[in-house]
Amino acid sequence: MAYNPSAETRKILDEAMATLQSVPYEVTARWLFYQLLQSGIYSAKGSYKSKFLPLLSKARKNFYGGWTPKTLADDTRQAMRRGGGYRDETDFIESIIDDATCILNKHQHQKNYCELWFEAKAMKSQFEYYTKHITLRPFGGDPSINYKWEIAKDLEWAARYYGLPVVIIYFGDLDPKGLTIPESAIRDIREWCSADFTFFRAGLNPGDEHKYNIQENPDRPGTFQWEALGDTTAKELITRTIKKFLDVDLFKKAEDEQRQITHRVKAKLTAALL
Repeated sequence: MAYNPSAETRKILDEAMATLQSVPYEVTARWLFYQLLQSGIYSAKGSYKSKFLPLLSKARKNFYGGWTPKTLADDTRQAMRRGGGYRDETDFIESIIDDATCILNKHQHQKNYCELWFEAKAMKSQFEYYTKHITLRPFGGDPSINYKWEIAKDLEWAARYYGLPVVIIYFGDLDPKGLTIPESAIRDIREWCSADFTFFRAGLNPGDEHKYNIQENPDRPGTFQWEALGDTTAKELITRTIKKFLDVDLFKKAEDEQRQITHRVKAKLTAALL
C-alpha cells in the first residue's frame, strides 16, 4: 500500500526537506529537528523521539517526496570492508603511481597552529564543510579522562612538530553545562600537557542569544543550543573566528606547493616503474 501521509505530516516533511536542501553538507536528523523546533513546527524536544524520528523513518523507507534511506547522515556506524586487494603486479604498480600524493604541512606558513573543538557532535558535517586543514574535536558532553589525556598528548606533539603557538577555538551551547564543559576539560588538559596553548571560546557566549536572535530551548527556558543557529549565522561565526588566527590564503599556498611536488613525483615514478 502506497504511503499517503496526512496534510499536516506532508507539511512537516516538506518543511524538513526544504531545510535540508538549504545547506550544502549532509545533516543529521537531530540537526534537522532543532531547525524545525526553532521555526515552530515542533514545540518540545520530546517530540524528537516520539514524533519526528518515526515520521522520518516512514518517509525514508517509502521514498516519499524525495526522502530516501540515504538522505540523512549517520555518524555512528561505518562498514568494515575486508578481503580486497590488487589484481596483479601491474595493478599494484599503477596504484603506487596513482596514490603518490605529497601531503604537505598546511600550517607551515601560518602564524598559529589551530584546533577547533565543538560541543554539538551532531554538527560534525557543518564544521567539516566550513573549515579546512584544521583538526576538529567533537565533545558531545563531558569528555572522558582518556579523551582529555589524548588531547593533552596531541597538543604536545603539535607544539613540537609545528613550532607555532597553539590556539584552541571552541564552540558550545549557551547553558550552564555548555559553559562548564570546556572549563573543566581545559583544567585537566593543561595539567597533563607540557605545551602552552591559548583557549578561545568563540560562541555561544552570553549576549549571543540577542546578537544572533536565537530562540531559547523550549524545554529549558533561558538556555540556547548551537543547533538552533541558522546555517548562515553559523557559517559567519565559524569563518570569522578562524580568520582571527589563520590566513586562508596561506593554506592555498601550501596546497599549490603540494600539487607541484605531486606532479613531479608522479612523473618520476612513471618513468622508473613502467
